Amino acid sequence: MVHHSSTRLRRNALGLPQIVASTLANIAPAMSFYFGFATIVQGAGVAAPLTIAVAMVAILFLASTVAEFSRFHPSAGSFVTFIGRAFGPSAAATTSIFVVVGYVVAASAVVVISGGWAHDTLKVFLGVSVPWQIISAAVAIIVGVLVSRGISLSTRWAGIFFVFELVLLLVGAVAMLIAHHGAISLASLNPANLSGGLKGIGLGFPLAIYLFIGWENSATLAEETANPRRNVPRALMLGTLAIGVLYIFLAVATEIGFGNDAKAVGEATIPYVDALKASAAGLLFIAYLAGLTSIFSSLIGLTNSQARILFNSGREGLLPAFFGKIHPEHGTPHVSLWAFIGVALTIVLAFGRNIAPVALFGDVGTLGTIPVIVTYLVTNLALPVYVLKHARGEFRVVRHLILPLLGAVMLVLPLWGLIEPGQPAPFNVFPYAAGALLLGSALYGVLLARSSPELTARIGSFVADAD
Repeated sequence: MVHHSSTRLRRNALGLPQIVASTLANIAPAMSFYFGFATIVQGAGVAAPLTIAVAMVAILFLASTVAEFSRFHPSAGSFVTFIGRAFGPSAAATTSIFVVVGYVVAASAVVVISGGWAHDTLKVFLGVSVPWQIISAAVAIIVGVLVSRGISLSTRWAGIFFVFELVLLLVGAVAMLIAHHGAISLASLNPANLSGGLKGIGLGFPLAIYLFIGWENSATLAEETANPRRNVPRALMLGTLAIGVLYIFLAVATEIGFGNDAKAVGEATIPYVDALKASAAGLLFIAYLAGLTSIFSSLIGLTNSQARILFNSGREGLLPAFFGKIHPEHGTPHVSLWAFIGVALTIVLAFGRNIAPVALFGDVGTLGTIPVIVTYLVTNLALPVYVLKHARGEFRVVRHLILPLLGAVMLVLPLWGLIEPGQPAPFNVFPYAAGALLLGSALYGVLLARSSPELTARIGSFVADAD
């Protein structure tokens, strides 16, 4: 198949530091930690940082799977390409809808909290009240313009905002440690302090996994990355390790800020902010500013990454071809980028009239995560099939069978936490919504595969470093 230059993203636009920074920005440690840590402590008690450590190990299994796929077949299509190359065109077409919809819904959580958090920041520090919906719309438009004008430009800004966020988080954490130096101990890292033993880890484990969502960012940037077979796997592992260590440090510092009182941490609305307020009230602005930079850099990173799956699916014929268009000047998949951020904003404006930003953040974030977790699980199962099918001579039992299967098993608990019966509304409806989406996606996949016999050859035909 001949690939015209107009169907290719710009080669060598990014190096290892840029894709690592984009990945860390996508994960958004401030935003994720602010809203997730209290619930993890409620399950695990003082030793909650150990739950985060276990989640990091689970994500490393997933990162290992995607790293192996990226060594064999680096592609902007990421999960769609990997699953399609293993299980065929129907699976690829199914995944193209299922995971993209999941990502868009999850992205709307970041859009809504951008407005909500900025609204609260302006009100707390300036006494100004601007409707959060207006701020969310403005942020979405700014991000859309930025990501459509160039991958290097937008990734650079995501990295700048992430570094700013990181410094602010660390300054706040160190301030807590200094203010409460008498409470410094290893209690939070002692397994004996887990509430209910292993059960305590299990209770907070699903949310701890969600803290890492975005770890896969670099895989979709393969086509624009120099030496993707080397740099993408490195970015996947480095990004996961770095964010895991950061989370553990923030968790330990926050608990020390509360005097290692797990009950108080669990009851706090935003433990990090409350601990900083009690430790160094003059630095409270740091926590709010870190949240703003975290949210903005996350939206840049996730739009860049996740919209490229939509783009590649359009380019390879899994979805309408217009999604596969590339801007002639900027070399970006501008149609997919604007479609992605536009739909996410539409979801926010449609459902944000009568729902508070934090509540809507939790609702759409949870709903969008279900298809993403399912896709993670299927990708693990796809690796041994892919290697045996396309690279049998390179098959290694541990790397290509045992590790991905362990990764799949470790996803069962967080997935069950999302779909188990008996949850309060609206969460009790989400499993059925995700199931309906999967059924509709599968029907689309089967019909498309039957009507397009050439689809098998087109899946994964745009290898990142091939002509």
